[in-house]
Amino acid sequence: MGKILNMFLYIFISSFALSYAQSCNNYTFSTNQIYATCVSLPVLNSHLHWNYHSNGTVDVAFRHTGSTTSQWVAWALNVNGSGMIGAQAIVAVTSPSGAVRVYTSDVNSYGTGLEESSLSFDVPRMRAERVNGDLVVYASLVLPNGRTRFNHVWQVGPVNNGVLSMHSMSPDNRNSVGEVDFITGQMRAGGRGGGVSRQRRRNAHGVLNVVSWGVLMPMGAMSARYLKAFNVANPAWFYIHAATQTSAYIVGVGGWATGLKLGSESTGIKHNAHRNIGIILFALGTLQVFALLLRPKPDHKYRSYWNIYHRSIGYCVIILSIVNVYRGLDILDPEKKWKNAYTGIIMSLGVITCLCEALKWFIVVKRKKEEKRRHAGTNGSNGDNGYGQSV
Repeated sequence: MGKILNMFLYIFISSFALSYAQSCNNYTFSTNQIYATCVSLPVLNSHLHWNYHSNGTVDVAFRHTGSTTSQWVAWALNVNGSGMIGAQAIVAVTSPSGAVRVYTSDVNSYGTGLEESSLSFDVPRMRAERVNGDLVVYASLVLPNGRTRFNHVWQVGPVNNGVLSMHSMSPDNRNSVGEVDFITGQMRAGGRGGGVSRQRRRNAHGVLNVVSWGVLMPMGAMSARYLKAFNVANPAWFYIHAATQTSAYIVGVGGWATGLKLGSESTGIKHNAHRNIGIILFALGTLQVFALLLRPKPDHKYRSYWNIYHRSIGYCVIILSIVNVYRGLDILDPEKKWKNAYTGIIMSLGVITCLCEALKWFIVVKRKKEEKRRHAGTNGSNGDNGYGQSV
């Protein structure tokens, strides 16, 4: 029975793989050129076709479907690294008239405008054409150093008034890296040490900062403001508050450090507002930690000034944290459900804050009435005899 199941599973997988290959290989080029190998790339509606020759050259056809005349398209090999920096790109740009210009560009910074330049290897022939909404780039490459396996990158971006602009930072655009072997035909997403690891660091940066600055910090402030309204929670509220805020700060330092690392690896990509708010948050958070160590005793003459300082800085940190989390989510651009989830958390904390605020004032007002009644009773027991004289 097990052998029969294995046989059916093998047939199913083989049929699936065959149909996937056929969906790529069935494409008919305008010149009726036939390519021995074709791979549908995982993102950006792109396909790579090629013929490898024993003399170390390869004829490639990079095809991007659904292209518009206001887009540039590029495919590149990265000979000595991975990702965008160092990519040896073949770029195609469609003019408003429909004519396609193709040229090479050595990408040496994130701030590149994809200016025309020579590559580190020879490209004897290249051309491009638009066919039924597909932009196809043809090129013959002389592979360097006798190698056949490389990291490669492909990308699509807008053209504004004839000027090539920066591509989107959507997940598909950030994940358009991989590894290709022109002999075996094997393709691997992410490349060697490429975009996948950087994407994981971006995700780690986002998660650490959302949990620390975006969730734990507001919760720590709520514990200090509302738990101490209950006599039974004294002094437990202080230790809960200190533990929550300290944990938020430690986790936040990790998120801040990953942000610095990402920034150092992304020369030319600037998110100034997000970066500057992050630096301010780290500075204010550090001040709060030192303020905890320098906290005056409750009866000290400077305690009231310390309270004003501590609360003001704390509320600033919470507001800036929430603002910066949303800025970070816009940059990271995850699936919409993650932004909605964080919005739901903030709304829940807001509702809980309103309920706790109402309960706190109810307790405070009730406590003041009881103290006033108790004070009046005490004065009555020590009052006069009705003639202005003490009994």
